[in-house]
Amino acid sequence: MSDTRRRVKVYTLNEDRQWDDRGTGHVSSTYVERLKGMSLLVRAESDGSLLLESKINPNTAYQKQQDTLIVWSEAENYDLALSFQEKAGCDEIWEKICQVQGKDPSVEVTQDLIESEEEHIEEMPETSPLIDLPTCELNKLEEIADLVTSVLSSPIRREKLALALENEGYIKKLLQLFQVCENLENTEGLHHLYEIIRGILFLNKATLFEVMFSDECIMDVVGCLEYDPSLAQPKRHREFLTKTAKFKEVIPITDSELRQKIHQTYRVQYIQDIILPTPSVFEENFLSTLTSFIFFNKVEIVSMLQEDEKFLSEVFAQLTDEATDDDKRCELVNFFKEFCAFSQTLQPQNRDAFFKTLAKLGILPALEIVMGMDDLQVRSAATDIFSYLVEFSPSMVREFVMQEAQQSDDDILLINVVIEQMICDTDPELGGAVQLMGLLRTLIDPENMLATANKTEKSEFLNFFYNHCMHVLTAPLLANTSEDKCEKDAVVGSTKSNTICPDNYQTAQLLALILELLTFCVEHHTYHIKNYIMNKDLLRRVLVLMNSKHTFLALCALRFMRRIIGLKDEFYNRYITKGNLFEPVINALLDNGTRYNLLNSAVIELFEFIRVEDIKSLIAHIVENFYNALESIEYVQTFKGLKTKYEQEKDRQNQKLNSVPSILRSNRFRRDARALEEDEEMWFNEDEEEEGEAVVPPVEKSKPEDDFPDSYEKFMETKKAKESEDKENLPKRTSAGGFKFTFSHSASAANGANSTNSKSVAAQTSPASSNGSSSKNATLTTAVTATKGSLVGLVDYPDDEDDDEEEETSPRKRPRLGS
Repeated sequence: MSDTRRRVKVYTLNEDRQWDDRGTGHVSSTYVERLKGMSLLVRAESDGSLLLESKINPNTAYQKQQDTLIVWSEAENYDLALSFQEKAGCDEIWEKICQVQGKDPSVEVTQDLIESEEEHIEEMPETSPLIDLPTCELNKLEEIADLVTSVLSSPIRREKLALALENEGYIKKLLQLFQVCENLENTEGLHHLYEIIRGILFLNKATLFEVMFSDECIMDVVGCLEYDPSLAQPKRHREFLTKTAKFKEVIPITDSELRQKIHQTYRVQYIQDIILPTPSVFEENFLSTLTSFIFFNKVEIVSMLQEDEKFLSEVFAQLTDEATDDDKRCELVNFFKEFCAFSQTLQPQNRDAFFKTLAKLGILPALEIVMGMDDLQVRSAATDIFSYLVEFSPSMVREFVMQEAQQSDDDILLINVVIEQMICDTDPELGGAVQLMGLLRTLIDPENMLATANKTEKSEFLNFFYNHCMHVLTAPLLANTSEDKCEKDAVVGSTKSNTICPDNYQTAQLLALILELLTFCVEHHTYHIKNYIMNKDLLRRVLVLMNSKHTFLALCALRFMRRIIGLKDEFYNRYITKGNLFEPVINALLDNGTRYNLLNSAVIELFEFIRVEDIKSLIAHIVENFYNALESIEYVQTFKGLKTKYEQEKDRQNQKLNSVPSILRSNRFRRDARALEEDEEMWFNEDEEEEGEAVVPPVEKSKPEDDFPDSYEKFMETKKAKESEDKENLPKRTSAGGFKFTFSHSASAANGANSTNSKSVAAQTSPASSNGSSSKNATLTTAVTATKGSLVGLVDYPDDEDDDEEEETSPRKRPRLGS
């Protein structure tokens, strides 16, 4: 059983009034038939044997102590205690006991104790109300040490000892003995004093801490803790605290109480973190009061500083004053960093007030100035403060930068300052840049943006970011992949790199960070990033990095493309096929050769995704343009699978072409045989979703087929216009008196990049049509592709194919085509 909440130690009180440890196990409360009631059972964790079986008696007085102890008397002289590893487990069992006895779990004792019983429980540890402490003398130190260490296992005796130490002013007497021992170099006495003082700390009593950590006592307490018997030489903690550790006042603190609190907190934190050994699982609760002592001191310090607005205003004034020298500014920034770190101890509502106070005093404009400074230490501390602010409220930071954008140039905007710090990080490992990238990602994450009734932060901020900041973020990427470095007409399968990529490891790391952020944008920003990628032809520039000698950078570029393809957005797919953007990826795969590495696996996964998701336009493009280069790769079935999908789709389209729709079966409509021959080898690779979309009217045929809209808005307008045009899938009379047909598939849209394989045919009916049609001058404009002797249906219903095949067998319904 691994549930630590229910893990307990079982104690029984022996005849000498000492608590004996009966073992460690897991407690449960269940109904025991033999005892006829709800009982507490403890099974040993070693072998599962029963350590305790005790019926919860409705009249027994149970006591809860120190959040992790439950104590009760089973019989006249048989007292039991359960010591829990975790408070949650103690609370759970306490609730069960209270439930049986019909009590509120908030009580500390379940029954009003009758006098004799109260006396009995109170006097459990000893027959006398207090522990008798030996006189405080050198020759009694061993006896005192034994006493202190012996009570630690008994919660009640710990309470008694703490009370005795407090009442007799014993700690100050012990510390006087410490000075005597140190002067006499009495090592044995000093070792005993270490045990005594450490034991007193483990009593976990705030009243004793107040005495021990007072100005007059704390250094002697630290002194006692230097003499650990397990060390050959004593440590020099006092020397560190008095000589090495320097208290810096960036602006003089006039409040003596505040100053004393700061000193005390630092020293107590030092005792907890440095001097005392890391507590074991069962000792964790021993120092809970010490942790609380430090915690409440920090809260008090933050509150006192926060209330002193004069002090904070002065700090801000000096921080932003150009006359302040660098050392002073560094100290001011470090003070703020520590101040913000202390604020993490505050309750949420107090922390809220704290950051609002800082915002009101102008922390963000101050940070903007400080982050742009040359001093690395100052910039690093300013980044830490900025991270506290972003973590606390990304919206507050966003609101500030959007207001600032109305008054300032792009160069000095806070977010651009942050981006520039990221780009200019001098650390070879880019530690600072990684931290700043994380903060930027938080700021541009739509998940934490608010949408209120009157404004949407998401659209406002993203418009701002793409207009004012995106060009700064992508500048290093565009600079390192500029056109003059890139040969556009590289041969597929070339063994040499076509591009000059950044060899510098630091630049490569920076580009990888920028790409990580852009990949995040592709996933979360939809049309903003889509616009940006199209307008800047960003994917082409990113794929230049596939030739980098740094594999991690090539993988980042590939991951960027994989995210784009993962969206399965046909607009992106057309952009990729039109720009022939698979070429650098396939070159990288072929240049990688037979090496079985991460790059190889990532490229294959990209193509496998396209195959599994059956992205028709990309499958057609890959097979038609690159299959010859890829067919030799047989250690995976991906490329053969792509070819199979391609051929299946081709066959499916051919079958559709063979099923002739009824509206065209009248011999009134004829096709020119030449048009059929030209179209013989054609097929469609469009998605089902695009049916009825891509019509090219005759006036548009003069435009080059790869003239795609260069922005998302234009694309949407074109799409809407086409969709409205296609709503009626019936012949429309044109101004010339002919009929215009809108077909459900069009090769021209699907294969714009490959115009030799796809044509829109303007087929004209012969003036002398065989049925003597009256519309001699009518022009039938169709965007149609067909195999010889067949036409495309106006509307294809998936389950109509069988019907069509049946109809085809009837000679009466066969269409008559013009010869």
